[in-house]
Amino acid sequence: MFLIACFFLGICNFAMHKAVVESGHPFVEDTKRYFGRYFGSNGSYAVEFVILTGCMLMAFGGSGWIVAGYTLYTSFNALSAWLLLSGKF
Repeated sequence: MFLIACFFLGICNFAMHKAVVESGHPFVEDTKRYFGRYFGSNGSYAVEFVILTGCMLMAFGGSGWIVAGYTLYTSFNALSAWLLLSGKF
């Protein structure tokens, strides 16, 4: 059950990430330049993937705490995406 929850939270995170990356917001454009210089053009997606993979591995081991932490992480991502996409930041 924990693994499935992490998987669906990961789908939400990647969807929000894609929407923010394609938004054209100046803050995001600066961040893309930073990640492009050090991690390649899709570096931020790689970081998101590593976080998801780690959470799924720990969830597979039965860690309920990691699901709670990843849910909190997803909530902060949702708030950040909403602020950036709505123009409130």
